[in-house]
This record gives sequence, C-alpha cells and structure tokens, in this order.
Amino acid sequence: MTTVHTRTCHICEANCGLLVTLEGTRVAAIRGDPDDVLSRGHICPKAVAIADIEADPDRLRHPVRRVGTAWVPVSWEEAFADIGARYAAIKAADFEGALYIGNPSAHNYALGLAFPGLKKAMATPNVFSASTVDQIPQQLVQMWMYGHNALWPIPDIDRTRLLVIVGANPLASNGSTWTVPDVRGRIRELRARGGRLVVVDPRRTETAEAADRHLFIRPGTDPAFLIALLLALDEGGWVAPGRLLPFLEGWADAWAALRRFEVPALSASCGVPEEAIRGLAAALGSGAPAVVYGRIGVSTAAFGSLNHWLIQLLNIATGNLDREGGAMFSSPAVDLVAGSGPGHHGRYRSRVSGHPELLGEFPAVALAEEILTPGAGQVRALVVVAGNPVLSNPDGRTLDRALETLELMVSVDMYVTATSRHAHYILPPSGPLSRDHYPLALGPIAVRNFAKYSPALLPVPAGEKTDWEIVTELARAVAQARGLPAPNPVPPRVMLDGLLKRRGLSLERLEAHPHGLDLGALEAGRLPGRLREGVIRCAPPALRADLDRLAATLAEPPAGLLLIGRRHIRSNNSWLHNSRRLVKGPERCTLMIHPEDARARGIADGARVRVVSAAGAIEVPAEVTDSVMPGTVSLPHGYGHGREGVRLSVARTRPGASINDLTCRDRYDPLSGNAAFSGTPVEVRLAA
Repeated sequence: MTTVHTRTCHICEANCGLLVTLEGTRVAAIRGDPDDVLSRGHICPKAVAIADIEADPDRLRHPVRRVGTAWVPVSWEEAFADIGARYAAIKAADFEGALYIGNPSAHNYALGLAFPGLKKAMATPNVFSASTVDQIPQQLVQMWMYGHNALWPIPDIDRTRLLVIVGANPLASNGSTWTVPDVRGRIRELRARGGRLVVVDPRRTETAEAADRHLFIRPGTDPAFLIALLLALDEGGWVAPGRLLPFLEGWADAWAALRRFEVPALSASCGVPEEAIRGLAAALGSGAPAVVYGRIGVSTAAFGSLNHWLIQLLNIATGNLDREGGAMFSSPAVDLVAGSGPGHHGRYRSRVSGHPELLGEFPAVALAEEILTPGAGQVRALVVVAGNPVLSNPDGRTLDRALETLELMVSVDMYVTATSRHAHYILPPSGPLSRDHYPLALGPIAVRNFAKYSPALLPVPAGEKTDWEIVTELARAVAQARGLPAPNPVPPRVMLDGLLKRRGLSLERLEAHPHGLDLGALEAGRLPGRLREGVIRCAPPALRADLDRLAATLAEPPAGLLLIGRRHIRSNNSWLHNSRRLVKGPERCTLMIHPEDARARGIADGARVRVVSAAGAIEVPAEVTDSVMPGTVSLPHGYGHGREGVRLSVARTRPGASINDLTCRDRYDPLSGNAAFSGTPVEVRLAA
C-alpha cells in the first residue's frame, strides 16, 4: 500500500517540511512540502538521505559487543547489566566516567529530554559535547549580555535591507543557529525589495558567490574587522542605538575599551581595505534595517567570544537589535528561556588543565587529556551518544589513541565509525522514521514563529529501541549498579505536551495541523521585557579584558599558510557520507589553495599534497582556485573514514582525510573553551 505522510527533516537546522511516500515500510520518495508553514516547499539534497539511512545495510540493528576485532551480538539485557556493573566498578576504584553528546541530539527532542537522567546516574563532572566545537561562544556572550544563554538574536532576512554575513555560509549549511530554510530564495527576495547582501570570508563561498559584495579577510582576524566597523561608525557619527539606550548598561565602558584601536591598523591586520570598512559602516549606519550575522568562522576561532560580543555591539550601535529587519527575538511555542535558568560558568574546573565548566560542560579540547593523564579522577569510562569526536574534535589522532586505553566505552550509534570502533558496546537506535520529531531546540531560532509536530511514520521493529529509550535504560542500569534509585522518567511525548500547554497549545492541536502551525512573524519591541534582568550588559569584564590578548596578537600576525574548514550542501559533519546519492559526484575532500601559493610550491591542480601542522600530517588532492585568498588553504570537515575498523562501505570508497588530524588541542578561545579550528598554521608541499 502506498501512503504519503508529512514530516519535518531532522538532518540540519533548516527544519524543512517533507512529503514522505511509503510503499509499505519502504521509503519510495521524499519531496518538499509546498504547504509547510516555514519551508514553503524547499528542501535540499540532504533530505533524501533519510531514505538511505533507513535502508542502509551497514546500519546496526541490535546491540553488539567488541571481542578483539569482531562485533558479537548481545541482548539488550546483557549489555545494560554489564555496562552498569563495569561503570560502578570504575567509580568505586576512584576513577571517573565521561559523557560526550554529539550534534544530532540537538535535532532530537526526545533524546535531549533523556540526558538529565543519564547525567544524574553517571554522577560525573566530565560532560562534553559538540557545543564546544561549534556555538558555545555565542551562548556565553548571550548569557553575559542578555541574561540567558538561549536568548538568540535572529537575523530577520525577510525584512532587512542589508544583511552582512561574517564567517558563515548558509547556502551550504541552510542556516546555523538560525533556522532559515531556502536561504537562496530569501536572498532573491532581499534583492527584489532593493536590499543587499555582503559576505566577509577568507573563501568565496557559495553564499559569497550569491552576494552583492564579497570581502576577503585573513583567517582569525575577525575581531580586527568588527572593531574597525564599530570605530568607523563612531567616527562617522552613525552610532544610534535609539530606543535601546535606556537599558544599555556599560555602553560608555564598551566604547572606551574599543577606542584604544585605530581603523587603519585594524584594516591592515585583517586585510579588508579601509575604504570598504568605512563604506560598509556608512551603509549599516544609514538608518535602514540592517543586521550583522556571524557563525562557524567566527565561533571556531581563537577570539570566538570576542567576535560574538562585537557582532552584538554592531547590531546595538546601529539600532538594529530588536527591530524589524535587524536581529530579533522569537516567541517560540516552547520557550526555553522562560523555562530554565540563565546558565552558569566556572562553578568547577577540569582536573588536568583547570578549564572552567560552561553550561555544565567542559570544552571538548580537554577530553583526551582527561583520559590520558593518570591519577585520581582519571576518566576510564566514556559514553558517546550520537557523536564522532575522533573526526569532529581537534587533534583527532590523540583522541584516537586515548580511546584505545579506556576500560569501558559505550557508543549509542547506528554505525561502526571512526569513534565507535573503539567502543566495548555499540547500542544502535532504530531508524529515523520510527521516532517522532519536534524542533524543541531549533524552533526558537527560526525566522518565523511556528510549531510543528511529526509523529513516527514507522513502528519500531521488534528487538530494536529508540535512542531515548536506550539512554533511559542505560541510566537505569548505571543507577541500579551503583545502588542509586532508578530513574522513572516521563515519556518525552507527555513532557512535550506539557511544555506546549504553557503557551496554550497541545500535541493534539499540532497533530491537527500536519503542515505546521504558523504563529506569526517575529515581533519588534521584545526588549527589555525579554531580558532576564531588564538590561543589556554591553561591557562584560572578561570580554573587555580579552582585548589585551587581541592587541598582542595583532602586533605579531602569523606567517605562512592558514587553514580554514568548509562544508558542502550534500554533507553534514561526518554522518551523511554513507549515502550513495549524496557522495556521488566530484571529489570534495580537497585542499583549496590559491594559484599564487600553489605556484610558489610547484603544485598543480589535482596534485596530491602533504599538509603538515603541529598536530600531524595528511595527504589530499590539491584544488588550485582563486576562491580562497592568498595565504589561506581550505579543507572540508567530517572526513577521515579510512581508519581501520570503520564499517561504512560507501564512505570508505571516498574516505578523505580528517581536518582534525591537523588542528591542535592547545588552540582554543580561553573565555568559552571553544576549539579554534580557523587559522591553524600549516605547511603544504607536494606529496612524495
């Protein structure tokens, strides 16, 4: 029997609406839902990967235990009992456990609601996640300035007249910390109403190709550019926060700290011409609706927190915060701000390097050292849920070696990956269409207020479990083995219904609107009411102090080639490379290098090159192109599937090399702990 179902794509942050055609339990087709209230029929190539994941013969369907190099099926009961007993023994011996949570959990409301129980049962301070290789600087700045880490300013692309994108590529990512399906269509609409798009990036990205203007910038120098913009606004007399001024705390202090710098020197440092900076400042300060948005390139940098502070100051200085066409705040169906504390920082520190916790986590750069450094509290057990940190964390080879030494490692994963190959147990969840979906974390950062619930389309096959059930039962087994009360969690669907009812909604009502419920456009004037304490703290002391570190760095710019990452519309981190229809086409794991830099090294297009950093070396094909600025090379992230033991038959045909075999654990933003991938110094030469 053929049936057609509405669904929300869970692959990336865009949350596009889908129409899924099933022939029995087989996915026959996936296409965009033209009636979806948010995506308006748009989908990207990633959506079709859902069918590939459901039918993938490499996907595990039952728990397995590693015996030597073999994977032996075990029952759920046996796996949980042994894991619980071994974890309890490790804790009793004065060692510690650790939990690593991967990126897909942000797209899975039920899994997210199950984590508190597992954290309580494991009773460890060692919690890590993909947040600290991604967006944690932005959350820290939001906590310090607005009073809550989840109070996200959202670029109002649908009503702005000028969109300035710094270090982001939404035509490849579909938006990031910004739920914005069909960015290309929205850029066309921006232009049609007389607006402009300006992109600032070391690479002429897909988004830069679609922009009215692209400005090259040296990797890692974003704060120089952003401060120069602010100073140019100041010198031009264009600083006008307007109605924001009465609740700006420390506004004069912020400017006093910034005026130590000068525009010409900052321009020389970042490589953006002074006239371009002043011209852009004039456009931002014109009074027309405008917004500055920065993402991965400014987050995964040595000054990630400073970058996001400066971006907030730019939107405030031009009066474009909490304004139509500027950076706005949503009215989500489930309000994560009203329903939780503001966040915390520095309550305790990591054992080895003394990293302060942030939002209950330590930075991912500390994971390997916590495993490898002997002594009381050494991490000897690790649970990884929906993550592949060997490929996503800096200095992946050291983490690779560290995982080999663990007494207990458990991966909740569908596959044997570069990370889960080290596990003693892999506990695989059922396929994606056998779980329901609600954008709990991503709905609040959407370009329009909406709510949409997607029920499971397929039953959970006999003998399989959903990921939230696995995490819940794992928590119960660990708690019982340690003599603690077993958690008795509320089913996630019941919890979600309760959260929706706070807004006067319900699951029953959402199920009556299968294409989503439109809750209206983002509204201006949400501040100061949305602020935790009624003020915007414009000059957090730690951020002002970090300007000293910036000044020292500007005085000694790095020489040689600087490495940046990149992503592709047909990929998402490391977990879509086993989809045949997504990996087909030209080789994508190439090192982009400018023609001048290639000629100086005798490198021809397509030649195999060796890339060396302080962390290690890799070999990849060269792609000689002027889409990267001189002195910059670019390699995509998420590759490296050729490691021994990886069981991804499609990905292994094009394994690529991991950029994180080049990035270093000692390069991070000291305020947030976020890994600093962007601007890694490297040498490039022809491979032997």
